[in-house]
Amino acid sequence: MDLPHVWLWTMLLAFVLTWMIFHFNNQRKKKSMLKLAEAATEEIREGVADIIIVGAGVGGSALAYALAKDGRRVHVIERDMREPERIMGEVMQPGGRFMLSKLGLQDCLEGIDAQKLTGLAVYKDGKEGVLPFPVENNTFPYEPSARSFHNGRLVQRLRQRASSLPNVHVEEGTVKSLIEEKGVIKGVIYKNTTACQETTAFAPLTVVCDGCYSNLRRSLVDSTEEVHTYMVGYITRNSQLYDPKSLHLILSRPMVCIMYQTSSDEVRCIAEIPADSVPSMANGEMSTFLKESMAPQIPIQLREIFIKGINDGASMKVVPTKSMSATLSEKKGVIVLGDAFNMRHPIIASGMMVVLSDVLILRHLLKPLENLANVTQVSQVIKNFNDIRKPMSATVNTLGDAFSQVLVASKDEAKEAMRQGCYDYLCSGGFRTSGLMALLGGMNPRPLSLVLHIFGITFTSIGHLLSPFPTPLRIWHSLRLFVSTMKMLGHHIKVEGARQMLYPESTPMYHRRYMAATALQLNDDKSVLFIAAATSGRGNKITL
Repeated sequence: MDLPHVWLWTMLLAFVLTWMIFHFNNQRKKKSMLKLAEAATEEIREGVADIIIVGAGVGGSALAYALAKDGRRVHVIERDMREPERIMGEVMQPGGRFMLSKLGLQDCLEGIDAQKLTGLAVYKDGKEGVLPFPVENNTFPYEPSARSFHNGRLVQRLRQRASSLPNVHVEEGTVKSLIEEKGVIKGVIYKNTTACQETTAFAPLTVVCDGCYSNLRRSLVDSTEEVHTYMVGYITRNSQLYDPKSLHLILSRPMVCIMYQTSSDEVRCIAEIPADSVPSMANGEMSTFLKESMAPQIPIQLREIFIKGINDGASMKVVPTKSMSATLSEKKGVIVLGDAFNMRHPIIASGMMVVLSDVLILRHLLKPLENLANVTQVSQVIKNFNDIRKPMSATVNTLGDAFSQVLVASKDEAKEAMRQGCYDYLCSGGFRTSGLMALLGGMNPRPLSLVLHIFGITFTSIGHLLSPFPTPLRIWHSLRLFVSTMKMLGHHIKVEGARQMLYPESTPMYHRRYMAATALQLNDDKSVLFIAAATSGRGNKITL
């Protein structure tokens, strides 16, 4: 055999041996990982979980992923693992996207046909104002845009990411009650969907994150949810808005309408309706109301899409708009999160942003604790968590309440002046527009800044009332308007805490720790560092 043939056979033999060694090692690693995953899952099934999470929505799934990445064994129990269909939770503000990135989950917004939103378009009495998210914002180290999408698609992606970790066990079942012993929650009693039998699960810490219709909240906190209005929503298919990168807010009568893209060819249409006059959908009253009362108020460039969905027989859903202040449970060994813990009017589309902020805070506070069974330490963490979350939650709760009251049409001269003043203030440009949009987008959550803007809107409205010259009646209406503003702010100062609203000591710390330009985890082997440029406020992107 000549030399070239010997060389060829030698190379071929070396290639085969290398491939066999590589394949053997790869299979051994896979088997090892599989055994670890099976062992972790078996431990959780046997009640050796560190944490039980009730509910696998946006908050529950994100928390499961975050805590599992920190080495915790997590048992998630979700009532229905099918893709949810909702008309809420379809817009994630820039601040929410930033929180998602800090948790290493922003890729969950990819592959679901999410649409980029660069701001808000507001319409009133034939006029239009375009309010972009501030690009030059030295305090926000992330791309200043929101995303709109089908809520169920995001939830499924988050569930997939959480369940992909070996120390997360996701199970479909309905939690019936909590297991309590001497004021300490020890676990849950639930009915497994597959086995159709009741069983128990135990863990040192239980997180209740089962949404606005939570059946466990009443046994933990004394909060009372308030239903203000109802929203009817439907999707117009095979359509695209003339300005698909804006969320369109129409200040119609009696209440607002909202339109935005949920995918590249689908538009969500929403109309808010007073709680005491909701038309029936069974006999077609709702369709007639929308076509005859609301459609004529929709701007001409949006009206065709609004009517098309109704004419196409789009499936309509009616949901209540709720608010509920956050109250800590006196029982130990349990934390309540998400809409089960705190709700605000959905007009500002900030629920997901708040719960992701809460998840980020909770993860940071729990990380140093080696033993979650230490009830005293965990209770202190929960108290600290409630204080630290205030810059974001108090800002969003107050803003949602203010907008929900101010934007309602009224025959009352003072209230209508406030509505007009709010529109003028939003559309005036400069620091007024950029400041309010930064607050709305969660880019600069500061309760005191919001209080100042609310006073700015109030005085703008009073200026309208007193023009062209003050009269006794106009002065009276101005005083009534100012008093209503003080009542609204007084309520939130009482609920959120005067120190947190007016002397927010936790705000600088929150911004340093949770809003700072730090390394944002993208996936397991790559991260991106956003550094806020001092001159322009834009982020410089450096791949590591």
